[in-house]
Amino acid sequence: MANGTVLFEFVQLGQQMRVAAIDEATGIEVVVITPLNAARGHMERLALAKLRRRLEQERPSPPSVGKFA
Repeated sequence: MANGTVLFEFVQLGQQMRVAAIDEATGIEVVVITPLNAARGHMERLALAKLRRRLEQERPSPPSVGKFA
């Protein structure tokens, strides 16, 4: 989300909605399944929160400083 662009894809699966959130900069995609009657904004916020969490996990951790003998 370096440039802030997130793409959303909505696909109805019976009485559920499959919502994919894709970070345009990295191509990382996450999927959530929501009730069909949930508000679209809620679906997007849920998918965006999952995407942000995933991007945090993908970020390389800073090198640790070890003790030298």
